Amino acid sequence: MSTKKFDFEAMSFDDLWSLHEEISQILAVRITAEKRELERRLAVLNRSRGPIGGADGESAQSYNSSGKAPRKYPRVLPKYRNPQTSETWSGRGKQPRWLVAAIKTGRRIEEFAINGVGASEGRRQRA
Repeated sequence: MSTKKFDFEAMSFDDLWSLHEEISQILAVRITAEKRELERRLAVLNRSRGPIGGADGESAQSYNSSGKAPRKYPRVLPKYRNPQTSETWSGRGKQPRWLVAAIKTGRRIEEFAINGVGASEGRRQRA
């Protein structure tokens, strides 16, 4: 590799622009070569991972149409609905903002229950 020292301040605009184009071409070639090498290494890793992971059944996992793994638990149906929008909440996890705001204004959670089954009523039915 040459060890030329460039005085960029002294170079003309045309010289700087041609240097820029030359550097851009070299970088494009090197980036493409690096990308090819990384893709090749990834393909090798994926090939070597297949039989090893397949022994315990983890890599044999099926995927749905969106490319995600299936749920490990059944889907939970919504129990509460925001009457102003189509937002729903299953009753699990953190309460949504719309429900927290409504409760702060004095409304009760049972008012938002879908099909009239509120939090306390649902517990009584299961017990």
